[in-house]
Amino acid sequence: MERRSTHNATWLCPDAAARERMLDMDARLKRPRAAAFGLIGVTLLWSSTYLGLAPVLLLGATVLAFMLTGRVLGRLSAPEHAVFGAWLVAEAAIVGAVAMTGGSESAAMSWVIIPIITLPARFGLRPVLAGVGLTAVGLLAVVLLAPHDAPEKALGVVFPIAALAAIAILSTALMRSDVEHRTEAIIDGLTGMLNRRSLEHRLNELAAQAAVTRQPVAVIAGDLDHFKRVNDEHGHAVGDAVLVDVAYRMRKRLRAFDLAYRVGGEEFLVLLPGATPEAAAALAEDLRAAIAGEPVAGVPVTMSFGVAGSDGTGFDGPAVLAAADAALYAAKRAGRDRVVADAAAAVAP
Repeated sequence: MERRSTHNATWLCPDAAARERMLDMDARLKRPRAAAFGLIGVTLLWSSTYLGLAPVLLLGATVLAFMLTGRVLGRLSAPEHAVFGAWLVAEAAIVGAVAMTGGSESAAMSWVIIPIITLPARFGLRPVLAGVGLTAVGLLAVVLLAPHDAPEKALGVVFPIAALAAIAILSTALMRSDVEHRTEAIIDGLTGMLNRRSLEHRLNELAAQAAVTRQPVAVIAGDLDHFKRVNDEHGHAVGDAVLVDVAYRMRKRLRAFDLAYRVGGEEFLVLLPGATPEAAAALAEDLRAAIAGEPVAGVPVTMSFGVAGSDGTGFDGPAVLAAADAALYAAKRAGRDRVVADAAAAVAP
């Protein structure tokens, strides 16, 4: 598998931390979303005598969109696009139901608020504003283009649109506070990488995805060689600068959906969805060369790596992490500044 430096930012998720928060919140929304779909489905079936089955079919398309999104998230370089796309399908389905059931006088008009409430939980201000704007355009189009609505009835959607905007503004402010607190909990303040606390949830998520997709998952464990000597000889300020630079060099060589963690003082971990142990070993060698190739923060530094992975029949996170740690210790014992895969065969520098 070819690896190259990837710019992680998208307009939906400006960095890897935002992407991780988005994935975390989307996972938390799965059960409440299923319950909401069930409630809406029961309501539509109850009213099908009057409204017909078309709104029910729109709901079915929405459910299918979210199911497909859940299946492919782990394989996408920018999973936020799929999540936002599924959100658009949900909002479009509700706007479509409004158009089919009376336009500005539709009983379904209030439902357009439901998807808006979930946007600030997963995205920042720009995607929220985009969602509100697209919904407003859709509602105005329903009124202006529907034959049963006179143009002056556009006034009938002004209040719902204002409510959408107000709810989005308030929800964004509330979620921003929550995001700031959660960021402090899952992001390493020095390097900007994810920390050990955020690792457990991601391992569980990857295990669930691997059970469905049958894709392998590889792990790279890395540790700076003789880092205590750097602190002792150059001071902790230089040591911190080394950690920041190492984190930057590692992130430059990862795909957008690879996740890098600082799990200890000078210990790092990379999760590689869809990568075989062989591909992970090649990437680890690339990381090793990038660290050793030139001084880090003005100090010559090397790094040792251990690699392990699953075979595509499932992913046991703790077991694969333990195997990667064992390979890392083997690299240390073999002389450092090297990659060892499966605690046996070394990949030559």
